[in-house]
Amino acid sequence: MSKISEIFGSNVFSDAVMKERLPKATYKALKKTIDQGLPLTSEVAEVVAGAMKDWAIEKGATHFTHWFQPLTGITAEKHDSFISPTGDGKVIMEFSGKELIKGEPDASSFPSGGLRATFEARGYTAWDCTSPAFIKDGSLCIPTAFCSYTGEALDKKTPLLRSMEALSKQAIRVLRALGNTTSNRVITTVGPEQEYFIIDKKYYDQRKDLIFTGRTLFGAKPPKGQELEDHYFGSLKQRISDFMKEVDEELWKLGITVKTKHNEVAPAQHELAPIFSTTNIATDHNQLTMEILKKVALKHGLVCLLHEKPFAGVNGSGKHNNWSMATDDGMNLLEPGSTPHDNEQFLVFLCAVIKAVDEYADLLRVSAANPGNDHRLGANEAPPAIISIFLGDQLQDILEQLENGSATSSKGTSELKIGVTTLPALPKDATDRNRTSPFAFTGNKFEFRMVPSSASIAAANFTLNTIVAETLSQIADRLEKATDVDAEVQQILKEIVKNHKRIIFNGNGYSDEWVEEAQRRGLPNIKTTVESIKAIINEKNLAVMEKHGVLSRVEMQSRYEISLEHYIKTINIEALTMVDMAKREILPAVIKFATQLATSINTINATGVAADVSAQAELLTEVSTLTASLKKNISALEEAIEKAASLHGDSYEQAAAYRFDVFEKMAVLRTDADKLETLVDKDIWPLPTYADMLFNV
Repeated sequence: MSKISEIFGSNVFSDAVMKERLPKATYKALKKTIDQGLPLTSEVAEVVAGAMKDWAIEKGATHFTHWFQPLTGITAEKHDSFISPTGDGKVIMEFSGKELIKGEPDASSFPSGGLRATFEARGYTAWDCTSPAFIKDGSLCIPTAFCSYTGEALDKKTPLLRSMEALSKQAIRVLRALGNTTSNRVITTVGPEQEYFIIDKKYYDQRKDLIFTGRTLFGAKPPKGQELEDHYFGSLKQRISDFMKEVDEELWKLGITVKTKHNEVAPAQHELAPIFSTTNIATDHNQLTMEILKKVALKHGLVCLLHEKPFAGVNGSGKHNNWSMATDDGMNLLEPGSTPHDNEQFLVFLCAVIKAVDEYADLLRVSAANPGNDHRLGANEAPPAIISIFLGDQLQDILEQLENGSATSSKGTSELKIGVTTLPALPKDATDRNRTSPFAFTGNKFEFRMVPSSASIAAANFTLNTIVAETLSQIADRLEKATDVDAEVQQILKEIVKNHKRIIFNGNGYSDEWVEEAQRRGLPNIKTTVESIKAIINEKNLAVMEKHGVLSRVEMQSRYEISLEHYIKTINIEALTMVDMAKREILPAVIKFATQLATSINTINATGVAADVSAQAELLTEVSTLTASLKKNISALEEAIEKAASLHGDSYEQAAAYRFDVFEKMAVLRTDADKLETLVDKDIWPLPTYADMLFNV
């Protein structure tokens, strides 16, 4: 492998490349657009397009594409070549400022939730110059926003960019009121940890459920799972290590600062994590990371599974969305410092987040909802579906002081002495970590642990940005009117702690006691994706998105419809796949095995020799009974699918039917099949087992 310093960012039209290739005036103008949000002129775009084209062609690119993130949850791209005919049978390589700034893909085949009629096809992609262009597979990829002909957002990037501006505006108001005259912009930063499974492609190819749905719909628990906790941080198998090395290199070429990699808790599960970057770039980079993981895995004869719960009974996968706020002059607004009790600025921004999470818990919950995450949340491996905040002992103590008057002290840190003279004393962090908390303060950031592993992080982050912008705007309104700002700050902090302390919980989020305690506190426990989707059209949530210009009411309504439609289609595909596998693979295999058993019994009996065939007969009875139940439950699932599919009037009613009827009958059918797997001859069973997939890489 080449030196990291040589390959890092080599396929990115980075700031360094722009500085080298653009005229000084053009570079300065573009930087003002990127850093200050000033409008981009067509003249600047034309010069940038020329330089970008020349750089891309030198790198071997033949095409360009506007790379965008429609509401499918994955990325999209339409490739156009640089060639332009000259009239004499030859071509020249061209790329204009107009082509850089705006693209015009067909919008009719992307989800719009009723924003656009199918026959109204036009949509626009608009260059997002705050996220650098890059080269992938011989094409210059230009990150873009995607909107309809009438201007509504049809993607995940547009509301994210809007939310970043909204938060910056309100945060600067607060900073000005607190006496800060130097910071001009506040950015949100994110470092998303990505969990995933890796299995051998030969097993994947034999599993229709993995191919069609990304998760196993059948599968008995193997004799060994994760009980010994021997996989977590264990040494990497050579095949996995080789795969990870190539992933690192490909990500580094794209300027993605992937920093850590390791085995996760479940067998065949792994994780990688990047260094923080701005929320917009981090979102783009995470989409690329998921794509690279899948692509590189195939080169190694492997398959990367990003589903939240590809295997029942072992831990699933998520993304830990590490979120913070920072000023353009280098201050982390969530950095408590050594004496957080007298760090007024930190306490204001901390309490703004606490208030936001409590008041908009339902909106935050739906931002982390998808069908796969329903299998994971609350399963003693991931945060519960109840939103709460972990702060740790030090900050908890400070908030209690604030509620009772004013904070006058901070619990200090100490050294951890291990008791071996040759080992150094270790400085202890101010707080422990709480992996059971869905929203945990971890030193100078919040870790939102509920985000699904397969999903874009955009929704979680534009939601966080927006709700925090709202609470900051309320604080700014009061501070700007105050005659004594310090006194008003103390009053605001005291009120927030008193009114929103119910959201703070430092204990075990997995315990039954917490579920009961959360109910007493009045915290919502929204267990399923279908139920969470209601939050999108809650009046309070419509109002906050509209107020800050992140999503209009029409755009929110469209996302409500898209979310329901996605759930319906996902469960329908899973159910149909389950029926197909049960009828065409499992049932024939079971009947074959039962027939062999019956033949064996008859053959022995026909010999006339006295022999005990009770074991065979008992097994045959058990298999036959389960087979009859399997057949009955296949029919029951088919009926439930047909009934749910017929409910066309109300999307929510239909989604609920899939969740509370179809989904439940799928679980019953699986129970029969998984029991049969433990009885049927392995040579006859048609599917690779969990033991095959999880332990043979």
